Amino acid sequence: VCGGRATCGRCQIEVQEGNFAKHKIVSSNDHISTKGAKEERYERVRGLPERRRLSCSAQILGDLVIDVPQDTVINAQTIRKDADTRVIARDTAVRMCYVEIEEPDMHKPLGDLDRLKIALMKDWGFKSLEFDFYLMPQVQGILRKGNWTATAAIYKDADSDIARVIALWPGLKNEAYGLACDIGSTTIAMHLVSLLSGRVAASSGTSNPQIRFGEDLMSRVSYVMMNPDGREGMTVAVREAISSLVDKVCAEGNVQRNDILDSVFVGNPIMHHLFLGIDPTELGGAPFALAVSGAVRIKTSDIGLKLNQGARL
Repeated sequence: VCGGRATCGRCQIEVQEGNFAKHKIVSSNDHISTKGAKEERYERVRGLPERRRLSCSAQILGDLVIDVPQDTVINAQTIRKDADTRVIARDTAVRMCYVEIEEPDMHKPLGDLDRLKIALMKDWGFKSLEFDFYLMPQVQGILRKGNWTATAAIYKDADSDIARVIALWPGLKNEAYGLACDIGSTTIAMHLVSLLSGRVAASSGTSNPQIRFGEDLMSRVSYVMMNPDGREGMTVAVREAISSLVDKVCAEGNVQRNDILDSVFVGNPIMHHLFLGIDPTELGGAPFALAVSGAVRIKTSDIGLKLNQGARL
């Protein structure tokens, strides 16, 4: 755009270091020239993220693999994977339960959390309830702010007998959302869905940034085998892409991250392992052993995905 004067910043690249078996090369930062006066001036005036270079001002000195960051692409790919809506019986793992709580009484020395639990069990028929620990310091303030009314988000999946309060709001809260995400080896698609109505509030997609480590699945496994930090690099890349998609669907649907309480992620075994931070090396050869073959149920905070503090995956 600027004719090579190093002023526009549209030619930014990132050098990928490591052994790329498919191309039979070793890529290293030593294979690109050091920053010259133009790049240093740009970095000083406009800032240049760590590991970024201006390709118009850099010279290739050896074998090199580079990545073009998504935020610098002028004509970015448009990924479209429409939600396929159909008539189904809605039975979400998260229920929003409004209750009125009995106020404190000197003659009934029960804690606020205990009285909240009694109200939920009485009004909504739960036989037992557990609370996420992070809520305990917040319960008293929430109940008083709601004038002894509150809405609890209660999580109970089909494989468990345990119902757990994962979020709490003062007064009436009548909306909550979930994420449905398909992690493909080439593209990632995400839908933001109302847990109360089943309405798809927003959809978005992006290319899978892991492609810079290998175009196909086995080349990515090979990259992990040959580079000590390969697994971590691909895990970070896909999680950052997913976090960016969350920003996009929240903006499109006018929804706050804190209102997202549940999520479902699907992918082939290698995408599954890399997303969860599991080494996929054993999947690179017979007998192709999985670290885990069933569904994994965790808190989204366990993998650094910032939604509601109690959100599940």
